[in-house]
Amino acid sequence: MKFHYIASQPNGKVVEGDLNASNTEEVLQELAGKGLRPISIKMMKRLDIGGVQFFGQAVTVSDKVFLTRYLSLMLKAGTDLFRAIDILINDFDKPVLKALLLEIRTNLEKGNPFYTTFAKYPKYFSNVFVNLIKAGEKSGNLTGVLDNLNISLEKEKELKNKVRSALVYPIILLVMSFLMLLLLVTFALPRIANVFLSTGITPPLFSRIVFNVGLFLSDNAVVVFPLLAIFAVGVWYFFSKVYLGRRILYAVASRLPIIGNVMDQIALQRFTSTFGALLKSGMPIIDSLEITADAVGSEKFQASLRNIAREGIAKGLTIGEAFRREGVFPMVVTNLIAVSEKSGHTEDILKTLSEFYESEVDNAVKTLVAFIEPILLLFIGVLIGTIAVAIIVPIYQLVGGV
Repeated sequence: MKFHYIASQPNGKVVEGDLNASNTEEVLQELAGKGLRPISIKMMKRLDIGGVQFFGQAVTVSDKVFLTRYLSLMLKAGTDLFRAIDILINDFDKPVLKALLLEIRTNLEKGNPFYTTFAKYPKYFSNVFVNLIKAGEKSGNLTGVLDNLNISLEKEKELKNKVRSALVYPIILLVMSFLMLLLLVTFALPRIANVFLSTGITPPLFSRIVFNVGLFLSDNAVVVFPLLAIFAVGVWYFFSKVYLGRRILYAVASRLPIIGNVMDQIALQRFTSTFGALLKSGMPIIDSLEITADAVGSEKFQASLRNIAREGIAKGLTIGEAFRREGVFPMVVTNLIAVSEKSGHTEDILKTLSEFYESEVDNAVKTLVAFIEPILLLFIGVLIGTIAVAIIVPIYQLVGGV
């Protein structure tokens, strides 16, 4: 539990702060150990950034950008870490961030390293983030590491925004088309079907199937559409949250020509940016490769990086030789890494490659969207055309009979 206290020092100065303790007695003992005389002790409402107390609030990429940017600026200005955390606690209004900063300050007061609080929340702070902070603390270059993290997070945010922006139009097109189809099937089609079926004319088999589907959906809409919604949510949950579902989705998507190319470009961008940042922070090569393997988000690149670390560099091979043994990475990446290793500019080359693959991802996403849009239009056209043909054929029969 977390307690907020107001206490007086021996010189009469009033101070306040927060403590983690199991009960009030433990708080009193800790205050007495610090030579403080308690004035007020209140138990705070539980602030857990990993829970649901904040109605879906989470630590976003934007939050991490602000956090690293402001901490870096304050440390550059000569502010110590404790004072910087206190300033941010007062500045941030978002409860989940305030809770995180309060926990960081408490851990620092107990003598724990800065990175330990971030390590408790892997859902929000990746292994790369935690290890970069850890390396910065050990090397005494926390300000530089926070600077690099801020740049990397801003690029990640920008890349995600580009992908989302590119996919907005296809998603809107799909949703609007679904709503239009729903309107046709549940309202327009049943009425037209009843007109033809009541005239005594027997429509063609194809038209009867379409009419009967429309009538069935109209009569059972209260049951059918909730079931379809539940099915859609179940499919989304299986492919996004369940490990087996994610493996199946990745296996299928990686084999599709254009989608597979986009996934490879994103994985290469993550590899070059993450590996370069870890090397720049002073982390050993093998550890950097192991951490990067967890960050790339691609199984084939992940396995390849682990082979490079464990079967290559750990057994005495150079970085260039270890990369050449793996056939997964493009030759341009392998050759540039080998050349940069000899010249001692590996970090600079990785940064250049990261910027190159950022533009490649942007182009690949645009190509994917340009491919998806006509497919969606064709699919929607076939569905609506099917309904139109099912209606038009009986109309010709009716006119011919007259």
